Amino acid sequence: MTEHEKQQIVDRLKARLDGGVHQSMGSGASGASSGAGKDTSGAHGRLSTLVDIGASRFGVCADQPERYSFASCDLAPPLARMIDHTALKPDVTQDQIRELCKEARTYCFASVCVNPCHVALASEMLAGSPVAVCTVIGFPFGASATEVKALEATCAIRDGATEVDMVMNVGLMKSGQYDTVELDIHAVVDAARAAESQRSNRGHIVVKVILETALLTDEEKVIASVLAQNAGADFVKTSTGFSSGGATAADIALMRRVVGSGMGVKASGGVRTKEDAELMIAHGATRIGASASVAILKGAKTTSDY
Repeated sequence: MTEHEKQQIVDRLKARLDGGVHQSMGSGASGASSGAGKDTSGAHGRLSTLVDIGASRFGVCADQPERYSFASCDLAPPLARMIDHTALKPDVTQDQIRELCKEARTYCFASVCVNPCHVALASEMLAGSPVAVCTVIGFPFGASATEVKALEATCAIRDGATEVDMVMNVGLMKSGQYDTVELDIHAVVDAARAAESQRSNRGHIVVKVILETALLTDEEKVIASVLAQNAGADFVKTSTGFSSGGATAADIALMRRVVGSGMGVKASGGVRTKEDAELMIAHGATRIGASASVAILKGAKTTSDY
């Protein structure tokens, strides 16, 4: 275990556990020899000592949240909470959507990303969990009429989506119709804002804009990122996963430089291993879209083609 991983465990537990941790850990921690020279008083010091002497897991009764100030997914690996667990192929069945949602609950992924026809089922399956329901708009070509994209977003949010990934109109972008492209994005953002105001919990609807970077020049990637930012989107995203290429570290780094720290950047398409995901995060990604999410989290090999 690296020092960084140790500190992550300590910091996450420190932030979530209440004073009850003092009694549950007893006096054994303070007497550990590897804790010499450290402040072992309080939860932070005791947890630091336990991690230093080899602990990599802590029992905190996650099924009894009333005893602590955390939800069950708050102690999930940070990588898991950055993954949109994705199933967007046209032949995905409802049983596969149910399995996708079951995995998302188990591993505490940030969201499931499904086609609009499956949003209601996913919303039902994930009710009461911290896993969001994400869907795609104008997918996969981005060539739908603006009004159709806006209506599709409205319907998806009505059905339970809390995140929408819209495909930018790539053809108009490459034609230099930048104002039209920005208005197209803005229409979906406006639809999301209007729809969220009608929701009982009034939660924020996250809008991501898929640029389809494999089809753009670097200059067009910069312009598209600025247009998405100007239109009020929350994220820029590399790819649909259904074009000629997917996410690259260079594209993630470029998009991050353009939008700065105030906007999310999602890497999707071709992220198949834990190393791929970590590379994207190192270059500025704050969300990963993948169908091989479980394998990525476990550091396993996968044959996934998305």
